[in-house]
Amino acid sequence: MSLFGLGNRNQRTFRPKKNAPSGSKGAQLQKHIDATLGSGNLREAVRLPPGEDIHEWLAVNTVDFFNQVNILFGTLTEFCTASNCPMMTAGPKYEYRWADGVTIKKPIEVSAPKYVEYLMDWIETQLDDESIFPQRLGSPFPPNFKDVVKTIFKRLFRVYAHIYHSHFQKIVNLKEEAHLNTCFKHFVLFTWEFRLIDKGELAPLSELVESILQL
Repeated sequence: MSLFGLGNRNQRTFRPKKNAPSGSKGAQLQKHIDATLGSGNLREAVRLPPGEDIHEWLAVNTVDFFNQVNILFGTLTEFCTASNCPMMTAGPKYEYRWADGVTIKKPIEVSAPKYVEYLMDWIETQLDDESIFPQRLGSPFPPNFKDVVKTIFKRLFRVYAHIYHSHFQKIVNLKEEAHLNTCFKHFVLFTWEFRLIDKGELAPLSELVESILQL
């Protein structure tokens, strides 16, 4: 069963794909990502293209990784339920609680699907806010832009950690493990290249992360 087919069957939590920031620059950078990914060289694909603005590069890739995680999780929504996954965990040692600092200031314990729903809503709000992710070419990025991006990536990592610890067998049954592993490898190489996630945060998948970085 194809990854996209299953995602589309379950419209409830599957979100439409976000587009990269508009303007020729966003489209151009997106083409560069697609071309370098197509070559199969993920290390090359994550590098800042010569002469490009680091903020533009981070912005386009943030949208891209948001879409990837969205689609991956979309394949699991019938298995990752409040009864199967009453807490957002990454193995027996790690539990994640949700807070966005605005409507939910004190971290709350929620089921894994609820956590991912809150997270995707929160990221979408950031991506749609033009004061954070400007749509027009040449519009300034805010001074705290990299901090926002780091928080997004830190939280997207948690979705990967949950999928690997709680649903990997299901991914194998769906014959999607190669796709999951490629997406995660791309994610790890990108976050490492730009120092977006502190090493301690990667602990739930430390062995997998280390094997990727040594390749």
